[in-house]
Amino acid sequence: MNHLPRAITFVLSVLSLACGGHVSGEDLRQPQESLLAGMQRGVAYSGFRHGQHPDRGEGAVLPTDEQILEDLKIIAFEEGFELIRLYDSQRNSEDVLRIIREHGIPLKVMLGIWLDGELSNHEGCAWVLEPVPEAELERKAAKNLREIEAGVRLANEYSDIVVAVNVGNESLVTWNDHLVSLESMIRHLKSVRSRIQQPVTTADNYKVFSQYGAELADHLDFLAVHTYPAWEEKTIDEALPYTIENLQEIRAVLPDMPIVVSEAGWASVASEFGDRASEESQARHYRELMEFGRANNITIFWFEAFDEDWKGNADPLGAEKHWGLYTIDREPKRAVQKE
Repeated sequence: MNHLPRAITFVLSVLSLACGGHVSGEDLRQPQESLLAGMQRGVAYSGFRHGQHPDRGEGAVLPTDEQILEDLKIIAFEEGFELIRLYDSQRNSEDVLRIIREHGIPLKVMLGIWLDGELSNHEGCAWVLEPVPEAELERKAAKNLREIEAGVRLANEYSDIVVAVNVGNESLVTWNDHLVSLESMIRHLKSVRSRIQQPVTTADNYKVFSQYGAELADHLDFLAVHTYPAWEEKTIDEALPYTIENLQEIRAVLPDMPIVVSEAGWASVASEFGDRASEESQARHYRELMEFGRANNITIFWFEAFDEDWKGNADPLGAEKHWGLYTIDREPKRAVQKE
């Protein structure tokens, strides 16, 4: 697959919200070629169930092949998604790619290369309480190089399934615990791009692209944007207009770069959001966001397919555990319940 075109002319007109939640964002409308692999609907997936989790220092507990297959059938056949987003290039992601191929599941993948922190962000991240030792940062930097090798291998081995590769997830936004420098990110992007055929990006908060867009543009084939109105204290009525504002902020800086919304969602339960979190609001944001994507040729990855209770803090009602379209027990929430 060739890299996506880097010079695109956009038609500009007035943005309006019409009755019934239909959105026409003409100033953000892209040509159809800007859709990732020609597909519009995607969903984030990792699939960890009760008692399962990635490696947090004491080893991982991964989903079984049977569980992954069950999930992929729900995603592809019950919900009709075309794309999934995976977040790393470790065993769980390789299992997903293998099962897609073995069972002929009609899904394409945006593969992740996870980057651990190469900088100590104890001054910017609320939960990093003291400086990270230099030896640990060096260990993480070496681990990142191994992760890059794994991602390059998977992208080439599964080139019929992997349609894009994402280097780093929220690795540049200043509040995270896995911060890398802009210079290091550019080195990693160059390394990956030189060794695979698929388009390459980094996925991050919209502010990263409005802030660092000029420096990043020559090293990205498209922009993979995260936008979460709920985290910025917006109501469900404000959610889609605010999302559009986020994308317009990027478009003002990078007028010719294809945009993919690589994460957007609404928690169905969240102690942090109070009554702004509900299945009804989640269903509305899901519907409106996908309608907006269809109208404007923007690939949307909804976050996420299934609730995952390993995420976030110990609070069982914490937002991080409740972004799924399905519960952790694979029960459909209102957004995907059939009439």
